[in-house]
Amino acid sequence: MTETSRRGLILINTGPGKGKTTAALGTAFRAAGNGMRVLILQFLKGSWHYGELDSAAALGEDFVIRQLGRGFVKVGGAETDPEDLKMVEDAWAEAAAAILSGDWDLIVLDEINYAIGYKMLDPEKVAEVLRQKPEMLHVILTGRNAHPILVELADTVTEMREVKHAYEKGILAQRGIEF
Repeated sequence: MTETSRRGLILINTGPGKGKTTAALGTAFRAAGNGMRVLILQFLKGSWHYGELDSAAALGEDFVIRQLGRGFVKVGGAETDPEDLKMVEDAWAEAAAAILSGDWDLIVLDEINYAIGYKMLDPEKVAEVLRQKPEMLHVILTGRNAHPILVELADTVTEMREVKHAYEKGILAQRGIEF
């Protein structure tokens, strides 16, 4: 039997293609247009100014974007900077409190999948809080390589795949499109 009652959803935008954050922001703007309170927490972004920050400011106090990182994070061969780890821990503490607060209708956890994939955040801690979220709260998680625990928990998972990208032709990121 299919559950048809209205309730908050957990959505994941993942995959190697472009558009994960863009899709989440589109949903966030749609929610704001429906009178919903929206919080966007960007786990790794923080060193650049993005056009969407100005758009969010124009929408007022019921639409908030907070950059909680420094930008690019060193991973792989280099050990992750302890400052980046601390920033992710602090970002998660803020996100968990926001999710459980009941103050928001939609929360976007932008690039949280990267923080999990880089072993900076335990996916089970995230799942535990998502299982306790208020019934009507919608949560969107973005970033490549969504963890299987979160994919299983989510109501909707969309995988973006790249067919081709302007960068392959040497075209740099364009204002209004990529930032």
